[in-house]
Amino acid sequence: MHRLVTLPNMLTGFRFALVPVLVVLFSIPQSTSVEFWSCVVFTIAALTDFVDGWVARRYHIETVLGKLMDPLADKALVTTALIMLIPLGKVAAWVCLVIICREIIVTGFRGLAATTGLVVAAGSIGKIKSNFQYFGLGFLIFPEGVVPVPFQHEIGTILLYISMVLAVWSAVVYFYSLRDVFLETGC
Repeated sequence: MHRLVTLPNMLTGFRFALVPVLVVLFSIPQSTSVEFWSCVVFTIAALTDFVDGWVARRYHIETVLGKLMDPLADKALVTTALIMLIPLGKVAAWVCLVIICREIIVTGFRGLAATTGLVVAAGSIGKIKSNFQYFGLGFLIFPEGVVPVPFQHEIGTILLYISMVLAVWSAVVYFYSLRDVFLETGC
C-alpha cells in the first residue's frame, strides 16, 4: 500500500481534484477575474503533469498506478477545458471532438495492451502534443487584454490546432507500435 502513496501519485490525484474546480469556474458568469482564476487553476493542474513524471523518474518511484492514472488525469483536465470553452466561443466544437475521440481511442489501445500485461506509457509525440494543448488552452483561458499579447486568441487556437495534428499522429504511432498486441488478441 505504501508504494501507491507517492508524491507523483498524489500530484496526479490533485490534478483530478482540480477538474471540478475548473468546471465551477467555467460555469459561473465570466469576468476578467474569473477567467484569471480559471487560468491559474488550469496552470497549476498542468504543472503537476510535468512535475509528477519528473519526480517519479528522478527518484525511481514510478508505479503501475501512476503510469495508468497520469494519462487519465491529463485527459480529464484537457477534456474539461475543451468542452467548457465551447459555449464560451473560445474553441470550435469539431476541434474538441477530434482531440477527445483520439483520447478515447488511445485509452482503448492502452486498455487492450493492459489485458496482455503491457503498460503503455506516454510516448514522446504524446508529450509534445500535451505541451501544445496546455499552452494553447492556457492562451485561450487567460483573459484577453490583461497582458498586451497581440493575437492571444489566435495564438491559442493555432497551438491547439498543432496539438490536434500531433494527437492524430500519436494515435497512429500508438496503433502501429501495438499492432502485434492487436494481432495476438485477434482484433
